[in-house]
Amino acid sequence: MKIFAPNSIIAKSRFWYFLKKTQKVKKSAGELVSFKKIHSLKTNFIRNFGIWIKYDSKNGPINMYKEYRDISVIGAIEQLYLEMAGSYKVKWSSIIVLRTEELNKSECIRGKIKQFHGVKNNFPLRTFNYRNFNKYKQTNFVSKKFQNVLKI
Repeated sequence: MKIFAPNSIIAKSRFWYFLKKTQKVKKSAGELVSFKKIHSLKTNFIRNFGIWIKYDSKNGPINMYKEYRDISVIGAIEQLYLEMAGSYKVKWSSIIVLRTEELNKSECIRGKIKQFHGVKNNFPLRTFNYRNFNKYKQTNFVSKKFQNVLKI
């Protein structure tokens, strides 16, 4: 089960929430065996992602499918949360990510994603400014012994 959350405490809480709903297992009867943070392996090119979600609105639960272009699944999920909060006024806690999938060009449905498929534009990557390690060895403030002797 993949759970997208801002920190580990909320992720564990959401895990037990979903497990209780789907498998009827209480936290006292179960055990969390492993907990891993998922990192994207290839982040040097843009990919298409399809996301299936379910959220609770005033009229009841609503299922939805969204497509996003990003370099990682985590970035696509972040775009999803921002769009849902802005356009649909949905809180983060009421959104349930059912499934995420990487899509090919032919599998994309939405026009806002298809418009970038044939374009050969290159966008600059963020520059990585590595800090100089020798600079951190230097100290800005140097302690010196006070001269308490009056010189005449």
